[in-house]
Amino acid sequence: MLFPTTIAGSLPKPEWLAEPNMLWAPWKSEGDELLRAKRDATLIWLKIQEDAGIDILTEGEQARQHFVHGFLEKIEGIDFAHKVEMGIRKDRYKAMVPQVVAPLRLKGRVHAFEAQAARAHTKKKLKFTLPGPMTIIDTIADRYYGDRVKMAFAFAELLNEEAKALQADGVDLVQFDEPAFNVYMDEVNDWGIKALERAAQGLTCTTAVHICYGYGIKANTDWKETLGSQWRQYEQIFPAIDASPIQQVAIECRNSKVPLDLLALLKNKIVQAGVIDVASDTVESAEDVVKVIDAVSKFVPKSNIIATTNCGMAPMRRDIAEAKLMALGAGAALAREKLG
Repeated sequence: MLFPTTIAGSLPKPEWLAEPNMLWAPWKSEGDELLRAKRDATLIWLKIQEDAGIDILTEGEQARQHFVHGFLEKIEGIDFAHKVEMGIRKDRYKAMVPQVVAPLRLKGRVHAFEAQAARAHTKKKLKFTLPGPMTIIDTIADRYYGDRVKMAFAFAELLNEEAKALQADGVDLVQFDEPAFNVYMDEVNDWGIKALERAAQGLTCTTAVHICYGYGIKANTDWKETLGSQWRQYEQIFPAIDASPIQQVAIECRNSKVPLDLLALLKNKIVQAGVIDVASDTVESAEDVVKVIDAVSKFVPKSNIIATTNCGMAPMRRDIAEAKLMALGAGAALAREKLG
């Protein structure tokens, strides 16, 4: 089937699970009640995705407060009790982050609960997202390793352990989220791709990396205004990504200033093309989706295109996110008719 659909990963949390329309939203309950609420939210979003015609589902990151810190919470050697303020993505915005204070080790499984719940409740393909090593070290303070690269590879080993366990849970696609890849281009080529490869080492399921210019929050939209009329940062890193064993690359294409001709540099990859803009509350039409898929197909073989969202939708209003999912499914179906 041409143009299968998926989403970048996150979806808004229902108002009974967490404070809506914000990142790092506090939970509304605790203990067993919180576990049940996370599971219920996961199942609701699976159903909504299926109804929208999404082909490769995610659990919507409903059990995680944040896409990075949801992984960090299950790691020994991290002090969450004494967070410090740190600039993230080359100081684009500030956040209160935990500190690495000792050797890093997994306490056990990280995402078994939500992955197994999702796998048990859909027969469709299941994607699971994990933060990439470079993005993790850009979102945590180091008080132990004293070396960014050494700490990144320590995290890569733990990511690999969890990714293999997710594969055993029945996950079909493991995606590593690396928004830091468009901030530290030299480091991506020097060691970032190698750390990503270590995180994916030995996986037999499909692997992907998601790179983007971030959520539709003010800090990101303001930053993007400074990047000029063309965002060519990916030109520096696509050749290295294309040479890696990672099989898919997720990239924003809708209302993006990334020149689509750069996608031709990913000649060996499946491209998850973002056809839904998460920085706008305007709901796309099916025809809007077709236009982006058609534009991407000028540089990527149609058989190598997956239609997705530009980024996660965690901070978005739930009704808008649902409408955008419907547009994604309907648009891909229309694209099969018009472009197939």
